[in-house]
Amino acid sequence: MENKIKRSWQPKKTPIQKEILAGITGFFAISYIIIVNPIILTDAGIPANLSVFATIFSSFIGSLIMGIWADAPIIITPGMGVNAFFTYTLVVGMNLTWEQAVAISIISSFLYMVIAFTPISEYLAQKIPQNLKIGITAGIGMFLVVLGLEKAGIVKSGGSRSLLAMGNLLAPEVILSLLGIMLTLILFLRRVPGDFIIGIIVISILGNIIGVKGSDVPNIRLNEISKYSEIIAQGDFSQLLSLKFVIAIFSMTMILVFESMGILEGLLPIKSQFKKAFQASSVSAFISGFLGTSPTVAAAESASGIQSGGRRGVMAITSGLLFLAAIFLIPLLSFIPEAAIAPVIIITGAIMMQQLRFVKFADFSEWFPTFLILVLIPLTSSISTGLAFGFIVYPICKLVVGNYKDVSKVMYVLSFLFLIQLICESIIGQ
Repeated sequence: MENKIKRSWQPKKTPIQKEILAGITGFFAISYIIIVNPIILTDAGIPANLSVFATIFSSFIGSLIMGIWADAPIIITPGMGVNAFFTYTLVVGMNLTWEQAVAISIISSFLYMVIAFTPISEYLAQKIPQNLKIGITAGIGMFLVVLGLEKAGIVKSGGSRSLLAMGNLLAPEVILSLLGIMLTLILFLRRVPGDFIIGIIVISILGNIIGVKGSDVPNIRLNEISKYSEIIAQGDFSQLLSLKFVIAIFSMTMILVFESMGILEGLLPIKSQFKKAFQASSVSAFISGFLGTSPTVAAAESASGIQSGGRRGVMAITSGLLFLAAIFLIPLLSFIPEAAIAPVIIITGAIMMQQLRFVKFADFSEWFPTFLILVLIPLTSSISTGLAFGFIVYPICKLVVGNYKDVSKVMYVLSFLFLIQLICESIIGQ
């Protein structure tokens, strides 16, 4: 039975129509970033009515670079987690201006490019143990499941009593989400072409009929694009040599390099796409700083498009063009409720977690570091934090059981760098 319903993540040629459909699916899964990123950057002092253009343009340009240069089915957008680090750690926590935070982003992205365009990137990717790679894939999957359940309203913050709690199952939006999960699951199991996009459309129509619509969208007028130049190329490098800047640059570089590496290792259906995809991601991150937003990264929600059949760059290009079109269609996003998006995200996450079947559970020195990555990515909402703990603990476990020869020198170096990263983030977060 498992073989009948299991979707293949192996390389295969797909019709262009399937790639376009995958791009549409992936766009809808990540479209919330158009609304959420400007809201987060507002707390850093960047006006939402301007940063929304930066979000759209950086996603459009980044996805086009990914599709054309790397021919990979990966959507590029300003990263959730990275934007929080930009706003709440650099600006709010360290009392930097948003212009100084942009300068840190530009320098960190440049260092990311240096790594991406040298043999260092492939060397690092080759030296990461297979079980940790599996943990990254499954951890991102778990992160998507939690994100989807929250969007569905099935779980919510538990407040002081618990981390998460059950949502109100009688609420219209939750009932609609549960119906969406069942409908999308049935379509998926029956291998109906366009399963995810059909689910999004049907649930969106039902939601609008019963009065369940999407989130509030920013009040944006297209003529405000004339003011967009106010946030272009505004990086302030005046404090470049200060200790605070150096620590912040190191931490953001670690986040960009290894979060991107983890996502790409976990998502790419054709592993030979990694090198150019990693390069495309780094170039996009560098450009995004000049466009007036926090760094772009590969979107974990790309998995929804990949699961819909995306294997090539056409998927990324399609999503990028939809981001550009969103300038004119932002009000229409309010008609797509989160209940329509949540089922796609949840099912995609569950599929990614199937990779756990390849983990060597019997060897606890292999399983425990993988386990840390698996649980800490969703619990901290930070891919880089999950990676840090897994990579730090892995060589320790191998040393304890006497298998230190199984650990490459690169892994020892990475373990130390991740330890420094956690220390730096703790220092600058105080």
